[in-house]
Amino acid sequence: MKTILYLIMTVLFPISLLGQGGSFYDFTVKTIDGKDYPLSQLKGKKVLVVNVASKCGLTPQYEGLQELYTKYAEKGLMIIGFPANNFKGQEPGSNEEIQEFCTLNYGVTFPMMEKISVQGNDIAPLYKWLTTKEGNGKADAEVTWNFQKFMISENGEWIGSVSPKTSPLSDEIIEWVKGE
Repeated sequence: MKTILYLIMTVLFPISLLGQGGSFYDFTVKTIDGKDYPLSQLKGKKVLVVNVASKCGLTPQYEGLQELYTKYAEKGLMIIGFPANNFKGQEPGSNEEIQEFCTLNYGVTFPMMEKISVQGNDIAPLYKWLTTKEGNGKADAEVTWNFQKFMISENGEWIGSVSPKTSPLSDEIIEWVKGE
């Protein structure tokens, strides 16, 4: 009986997932202070997902992200920051150190999640979904550097990816937020 159950779990279950991209809302991530954060609680909001780092030339984008969040949160925008140390060790701190840095230096009030990997063999499941057509159902979008931005619709669908160097206050992002 155990053998049959094992075969079902290891062979049939993964096969049943093939071709199912799923939704952004299918994921639960951890906040920077270790609490579960089901993304399903964001239904009805536009979400900008950003991998962040505190020792990067693009780190001042925290200011633009906070400005965007302050201006549009009440109109249905959520920004979620995911610290990642994938690019030249530019996010070496602990979750506690990252939280303190973001709060003291940039007044960040949007949700920050725990430090994860956004590429490679240890890529976080959400980022696997964000970066592969197989997952998101739309396009492959490799994370090329810190502060790459992913736009998610109010329905949990992947809309697009924005270059790390693109300002959070760019026309592309503002027009998406406003629905233009």
